[in-house]
Order: sequence, then structure tokens, then C-alpha cells
Amino acid sequence: MAKLILHMLSPLKHMSPFDVNMSLDAGYDAVVPYINVSLDDVMPLVQDAMFSRSPRDAVRTAVFIGGKDAILALDMIDKAKEALLKPFEISIFADPAGSFTTAAAMVACVEKTLKDKKKRSLKDTRVIIFGATGVVGFSSGVIAALEGAKVTLAGHDGPARVEKGAAEIKKRFGVDVDFVDASTEEKKLAALVKSEVALCAGRAGVQIFSAEEIKKATNLLVSADVNAVPPYGIEGLDLQDNGKELPGGSLGIGALAIGDIKYKTESGLFQKMAKSEHALCLDFRDAFKLARELV
Repeated sequence: MAKLILHMLSPLKHMSPFDVNMSLDAGYDAVVPYINVSLDDVMPLVQDAMFSRSPRDAVRTAVFIGGKDAILALDMIDKAKEALLKPFEISIFADPAGSFTTAAAMVACVEKTLKDKKKRSLKDTRVIIFGATGVVGFSSGVIAALEGAKVTLAGHDGPARVEKGAAEIKKRFGVDVDFVDASTEEKKLAALVKSEVALCAGRAGVQIFSAEEIKKATNLLVSADVNAVPPYGIEGLDLQDNGKELPGGSLGIGALAIGDIKYKTESGLFQKMAKSEHALCLDFRDAFKLARELV
């Protein structure tokens, strides 16, 4: 049987060691990184990988797309798909900076807590996202919006960048999301108190909310944070917490509780490609589908 080969493409100067380890542990025999890959490089690289093996062995070849830009990763998926030609089709999986699987895990954990503890679904729930211009925040916003949530992107540096993100989501996925200026403590708190779910995807080591601010947000049902570096994004929420009651009554989900599902989701998608008898194309939607099964 032909070896399982994974070609890993990154627009950055390094391929993520995290993703390399994950893919090898998932069963690939060989993992080959390609760095500084431009959008124009994707098609020739995919075709080189595709045509070097017989159609019988094509499914044992896969391409992974990394980096730190969700939009660029989606564009690279499109370029990779354009390069495919039957019967030589190979599998494609994108997870830039782990954002697709992290966002999927966060939203899946929130969805389960809403359902089990609050008897609510994501549909029509008011969800606000802090760190919305980052890859995890952007991706979680898309996932939640596609599930029918009323999503608002909060701009810590003003409304311009989140407005652009909202327009990109509308253009690509056909769903409307709102945006809000959260550049001051007063504006940030005003946005929080109107929300029922808060997803915190800010930078590592940056506290977004104090315990007192969370206490004032009495409409909150669930709060989640993916920051695993102290100080955490939400004061009083510890890494392992999964449904802990916070001041004000919302239920908190910490970074390692989310991270456990993220790890299993990324590993599971690598394994799914490795075991599939047909070529697959996997993005945040597939990550969310699997994360839902894992929570």
C-alpha cells in the first residue's frame, strides 16, 4: 500500500510544529512543509503532488493549509480545489493557526452548555465576539452566524476593522453580522450587557473582562475564553472550568476545556483524511460538525 503523504503549505516563514506533530500522530507516514507559499504557488504545488501518484493512490495524498490568516486560507482552499482533476483528486484540509478547530470547539462547547443548562440553542441568541479581528474570533463569528445566532463583532480598536470583517462574512457566507465600537471600557461594557453569549478570543495574556464587569452583564448566559496565558481573558474563569457559574449568573468555559475539544477535533480531521477512501475538502464547517460530536 502506498504511503500516506501530507504536504503542508504555509504563507509564513515557518510551518507550525503543533500541526506537524498532530498530523504525524494521526497516522501520516511523511509530512513535508512548504513555507512562504503565495496564493499563486498553491495550484502548481497541488498539481505536482497530485500527478506524481497513480489515481489508485491519489487518496493517500493530502494537502494541509496553515498560516495565520483565515481569509487567505479559504482562498488557498479555492485555488487547491481548482487544481484538482479526476481521477487524481487529493484531500485538502485548512486550519490556519488552529483557528478553524479552535473556533469550532469554542462554539460547540457553548452550544452544549446553552442546551444542557439553559435550554437554549444558538439560533437567535445574541452573541458578541471579542478579539473578532483575529483568526479564531473571525471564524467563531462565521460558525455562530451560520447556526442562526445574532452575532456582533466587537472592535477593541474602533469599528473600522470589524466593519470590514462583517462585510467579508456577508460576501463569502451570505449571513449578516453586526459590529460595534468597543474601544473604551464604557463602550465595551455597554456591548457586553446587551449580549447573551460572550466569546473571548483576544491575545494571550490580555484580560478582556474583570469579574465586576461580568457581574454587571446580567443578560449573559454563557461566557467562553480561549486565552490560556495568565491573566486570562475573563477574571475568575480558570482554564479547566466547564460550566462554572460566574458573578452575574453566566456559565463560564475556560481555555483548556475548549482546548481538549480543539485537540480532538484537529486530530480527528487528520485521521478522517488519512482513512478516507475518497478525496475530502475540510474547513471550519467540518471542524464544527466533528466538535459537536465530541463535546
